[in-house]
Parts: sequence; structure tokens; C-alpha cells
Amino acid sequence: MELQSLYQKAIAFAGEKHRDQKVPGTQSSYLLHLSNVAMETMIAARHTDHFDLGFAVQVALLHDVLEDTNTTFDELQAAFGKKIADAVLALSKNEALEPEAQIPDSLERIKLQPKEVWAVKLADRTSNMQPPPAHWDNNKRIGYLLMACVILSMLKGGNHYLEKRLEEKILAYEQYIETA
Repeated sequence: MELQSLYQKAIAFAGEKHRDQKVPGTQSSYLLHLSNVAMETMIAARHTDHFDLGFAVQVALLHDVLEDTNTTFDELQAAFGKKIADAVLALSKNEALEPEAQIPDSLERIKLQPKEVWAVKLADRTSNMQPPPAHWDNNKRIGYLLMACVILSMLKGGNHYLEKRLEEKILAYEQYIETA
């Protein structure tokens, strides 16, 4: 199946599943975030040898469907196959864990996946490094910045292009941190 068809199938599925979800702190459809992650992934593919773009784009568009919707693993696997369902599961936080352990646990599971999945996580955090929602206090902003550094550190070697993009976004995000 050509890339456009893979993209259309995945975004249609994600759009239906996330239909009532907004980008946090905005009135924008959550599809904005998903398409931004896919865009970061597609551009990274142009700078990365041996990159399965069809797989990566589908994972990028679907990366939050298990975590943020009532979609089941079995439903995702039936629609997109085990490889994509496993990738999306690795990208999903395990809500049974303490909140501070959820992202490190996910990162360990991502590291067992193909490098395209690493790239999607890097693209996800790169996309998320926008101006923080107005209701976030300084501690929340600091925590978000520090977790971006953890993601970058733990996924080092996953995708050089996206690592550089995330490094730049981390530096730019520092303007939102209040210092005493």
C-alpha cells in the first residue's frame, strides 16, 4: 500500500477515536498534534537511512490511541497488524505504575522496538515542546523540561535528526522556566 493510503487509513482511524479530544490548553482538534508528530517523522525519514516510513507514519498517527481512547490492543491489531499494535503499546504509558515511573517504563519498552518507534517518541516530545499551557505552574514546566531531557538521553542513537530537533526545542523551552 502506498504511503498516502497508509496515512489516510491511520488518520481516519485516529480521527474517529480522538474525535472529542483537544490539544491540551487549546480548542484545537487533537489531530493537530497527531499530524505534527507524523510530519516530524516524515521529515526525519528524509534524513535517515533504512527508515520504514510507512510503518513510522502509521505509528505516529496512532501513537496515543491506546493511551488516550477506549481502543483496545486487539482492535488496533485487527486494523493495523501486530507490529503496529506492539509499537503503539510500547509508546503508551502503563497507568498501573506510579506516575513518575510511567515514562521511564515506556522508554524501556520503546528501546525493544525498531528505531522508527524511537523516532516517533522523539517526534512526539519535539511536537509537544510548544509554549506550555497557561495553567501550568513553574514546577510543572520544569518537570516537563526534565522529562524531555530523560527522553532524549534514553533514546540517544535512535534517530540523529530528531535528537537534534529535540535538543533545539529543549533549549528554546528554557525560556518558560522561571528562575529565582
